[in-house]
Amino acid sequence: MIGLVMAGGKGTRMDAKEEKLLLQYKKPVIIHVIDALKNSNCFSKIMAATSNNSPNTQSLLQNNGIEIIKTKGDGYVSDLNTALSCLQEPTIVVSGDLPLLDGEIIKDLVASYDGGAWQSFLVTKKFLDSMNMTLEFSVNHDNKECYYTGISIVDPKKISSMNMIKETYRIIDDKRLALNLNTKHDYDLLKGA
Repeated sequence: MIGLVMAGGKGTRMDAKEEKLLLQYKKPVIIHVIDALKNSNCFSKIMAATSNNSPNTQSLLQNNGIEIIKTKGDGYVSDLNTALSCLQEPTIVVSGDLPLLDGEIIKDLVASYDGGAWQSFLVTKKFLDSMNMTLEFSVNHDNKECYYTGISIVDPKKISSMNMIKETYRIIDDKRLALNLNTKHDYDLLKGA
């Protein structure tokens, strides 16, 4: 299995002077994600999708031995499609702005992979509300309002068309998956964690 970190966004909602994934939480946020993938010992290779939106993040990743897939930086879905078209084995796709990830939760996610084309991990709205957190994209699953965490396991060989993917879901209400740095409020929550 490959570990793929999405690291090519502009991070405009954060309204920070530096690239969002370089914000510090003891070390740059993106390095927390890379270390979680490495510490899980689940992957034959760890890669990152970057773009011209994040040149300093790309340099940091390359200096840490991470192979880069260059994307156009036209948006998450477009960049993800570009990256997946380069891969031929099951891949965990992780947003680069999940600083609380650790090797243990990554192992749990990989162990729960159902073998399908696309499995996404969700948290419930109830859990997010209890943690004073918000996420952007919702889906109704199991009669619950849920939100995407930015983590999926995808098998590129099982995808013939992005329009015809059978997506499966797993709910894991865990702050390691829920704290996604999109806004200054999220960063304040992280600093208080």
